[in-house]
Amino acid sequence: MNKVLVAVAALVVLGAIAFFMTRPGMAPEPSAPVANTPAVPPATRPEPAPAAPSAPAPAKKAPIAKKTEPAPSAEPTPAAPTLATLVLESDVPGASVFVNREYVGTTPLRLDKLEPGTRQLKLTAAGYEGIERAVELEAGDNPVTMRFREVRLNKRLAVNHKHGVGGCEGTLIATVDGLTYETPNKGDAFTMPYAQLETFVVDYLEKNLRVKQQSGKTWNFTDKAAANADALFVFHRDVEAARKKLAEGYAAVR
Repeated sequence: MNKVLVAVAALVVLGAIAFFMTRPGMAPEPSAPVANTPAVPPATRPEPAPAAPSAPAPAKKAPIAKKTEPAPSAEPTPAAPTLATLVLESDVPGASVFVNREYVGTTPLRLDKLEPGTRQLKLTAAGYEGIERAVELEAGDNPVTMRFREVRLNKRLAVNHKHGVGGCEGTLIATVDGLTYETPNKGDAFTMPYAQLETFVVDYLEKNLRVKQQSGKTWNFTDKAAANADALFVFHRDVEAARKKLAEGYAAVR
C-alpha cells in the first residue's frame, strides 16, 4: 500500500514538472555540458575568412617617346674650282670683247672653263675709244667691269725747262687733277689744275712744249732723253684727250 502511494506521489510530481516545463514563454534552462564530451580540437576550428585583396594600384603609363627625326647628313664639301670664269661687264652694253686679240663676243659676257693666268682684254664700241686692261684670272669667278665713260691719266716725262739764261731739269707729271712739275729748283716747281691752264701747246719743229698759267708764268719744256719732240707730242695728245673727256662729264679715276 505504501509503495502504491509513493508511486502515485512520484507521478504527481512528474506531472507538475511537465506542466511547468510546457508553459508558454518558459524556455528550458540550458543543460550543463556533459563532462565527458570531448572538446573540439583546435585544428578543427574554422579559420577566419581571409580579407578581400585590395584592388591593385593602376600602373603608371610609360611616357610616350617622341619620335626623333634623323639628323640631316652633312652636305659634302664641294671641291675647290680649278678653272677660271670671266664675268665681264661694261658701261656701254654691246661692246665688242677681245681676249688676247681674239674676238669672243659682246658685253655683258661670261666665259667659263678658262685656265687661270693673265689675259689681255680689249673692248671697242662705236663712238668711244677702245679700252684695254690686263687681268689676272684666278680659279673661280672673276668679275670685271670696264668703263668707256671714265678718264684715267698718269703720265710722267723727264724734261728740261729752258730759262732765259740756263735751265733746270725735272719731271713733268699729268694726272686727271692737273699738271705738276717736280724739280730741285723750287722757284720753277708747280702744281696746276687744268682750270688754271691758259696755254698748253707743243711746237714739233721747235721741239718745245709750252705751258702758261692764267695771268702767270710760262714754262718751256724739251725732252731730256731725246733730240726730237715725239715724247712731248704724245704727252700733249694724252693730256688733251683727258681734258676733253672730263669736260664731257666722264668720271675721273684716280
